[in-house]
Amino acid sequence: MATNRRLETDTDFQETLEQERTVRVFRDDEMINPGGLIIRFDSSMVAVQSSVSDLDYYDRQQCEFYELRR
Repeated sequence: MATNRRLETDTDFQETLEQERTVRVFRDDEMINPGGLIIRFDSSMVAVQSSVSDLDYYDRQQCEFYELRR
């Protein structure tokens, strides 16, 4: 069974990046990215790559990030 863990701190994001875990991105209670890998982040944005040619940048203040563990 899959579990979700909300990412809130830089440590959470760093751990998810290093372990290459899938993340889901929500904005306004709507899933806007069903799964991708964090490739970069800073205090204001998170870069998520869903496929070879699909790279999206999300605002950390406007979005919620959840790590998907299987």
